[in-house]
Amino acid sequence: MKLTTIAGTLVLAATLAAAPLEAGWNRGALQSGTAVQAQNPLSPEEESTLLFMREEEKMARDVYLTLFDLWEHPVFDNISDSEQRHMNAMKNQIDRYGLVDPVTDDTVGVFDNEELGALYLDLVAMGGKSLEMALRAGALIEEIDILDLENAIAQSTHDDVTRAYGNLLRGSRNHLRAFVGQLESMGIVYEAQEMDQARLDEIVDSPMERGGRKAKRKGCKGRSCRF
Repeated sequence: MKLTTIAGTLVLAATLAAAPLEAGWNRGALQSGTAVQAQNPLSPEEESTLLFMREEEKMARDVYLTLFDLWEHPVFDNISDSEQRHMNAMKNQIDRYGLVDPVTDDTVGVFDNEELGALYLDLVAMGGKSLEMALRAGALIEEIDILDLENAIAQSTHDDVTRAYGNLLRGSRNHLRAFVGQLESMGIVYEAQEMDQARLDEIVDSPMERGGRKAKRKGCKGRSCRF
């Protein structure tokens, strides 16, 4: 994640302030292979990325829990549940490779990574301005998550790790579709905050993806998907 670029994005987003989604979570794919420690160790770069992704998923979960408490919009409640499963998936991989979990305190807003802690505060401040800005904050998180997961997949040489990242990536695309769909249901045109606009349009205009406990709802496609 290019954390140094996020502050500028949040400032820009702040100037704009004047259904349940579980696809992307595959119980077998995310929980398999955790009983026996992996034989082939991760590279230092892969280790660092995996530990970061564990806390990044916590950051997303914590922001959504906080914004749900503030706005009581079901999209935040539902997606925070999905982010918890994403956290669990990363913990499974951490255990599999014998790494030390950076999440030693699961309290909302507490992070080992200081930059993620600062980003949590910035996103909560952004989302506290209005429901629109809260939904924009959610979309921004998912844009960042998608970019980070794509980079992580490109970096990793371990199939089990890339499968876990792939499940998270599918979920993040669905989350992005949900946040953009909610904004558009309010008559708001959403523009990309971190991603290339063409890439974002490609994602949100495509159908919700299968892969979790619940298949996509019949007739639920991209921006037309509503709760």
